[in-house]
Amino acid sequence: MTTDRRVLVHPDRAALAASVAARFLTKVVDLIEDEGEAHVVLTGGSVGIEVLAAIADSPARNSIDWSRVHVWWGDERWLPRDDDERNEKQARRALLDHVPVDAAKVHPFPASDDGLELEAAAAAYADELRAAAPEGDEHPRFAITFLGVGPDGHVASLFPEREGPRVETVGVIAVHDSPKPPPQRLSLTLPLINTSERIWLVLAGGDKAPALGLALAGASPADVPVAGVLGRKRTVFFVDEAASAEVPESLIMPTSYWTAAMDTTEWMPRG
Repeated sequence: MTTDRRVLVHPDRAALAASVAARFLTKVVDLIEDEGEAHVVLTGGSVGIEVLAAIADSPARNSIDWSRVHVWWGDERWLPRDDDERNEKQARRALLDHVPVDAAKVHPFPASDDGLELEAAAAAYADELRAAAPEGDEHPRFAITFLGVGPDGHVASLFPEREGPRVETVGVIAVHDSPKPPPQRLSLTLPLINTSERIWLVLAGGDKAPALGLALAGASPADVPVAGVLGRKRTVFFVDEAASAEVPESLIMPTSYWTAAMDTTEWMPRG
């Protein structure tokens, strides 16, 4: 299976969020029509949550049969279930509380007040992934995985100069030494993230430009974890102008930004 990386530049954060939301709505409708369901992995971070809010605000949101969407997360902070800093709670406020998702198909990571130790929580999430997988597999087939990117190049809770980006197994890990608070977290591993059919990385701001430039130039994932991200079909960096400052011109898609009115073939092959 071939894959590629491309960068789609938007004039500002608002255009970025609206464009990704429109693309998501159209793609998920197609996925459900073709395959009957869609497994989607969400991310946290300010831009990621803005995208979810833009999906909720779109008049096209009801075009999706939300009962056929499974929702997962790429990582989570080890905090109580109702903590405002949990990616799960932010995603619920931005999107999931506003659409008719099937509660049984929303799969948040365990919380620190669920009665589990961190390592056991990682194992429990791996078990949940396995339970939703096709027979004989260890995880579902993720149709779309959203990722944010930190100024240091981290994705999910896989940080530079830590063990996380070096883990070679397809699974879920406990993170004990995050340089960002809180220090304890749960995260999918890079090999599991890379089983996704499509990985959409969403980032804005000039402070992200160096990490993006290094990733596209082939930096080591141990030093710049985002450099190790590669979806099975497609890897797209949705960025604003400021974040694109160090992107090679050859990787920037010709269309300024995508809207629902455009045929997807104008800027990337379908799929």
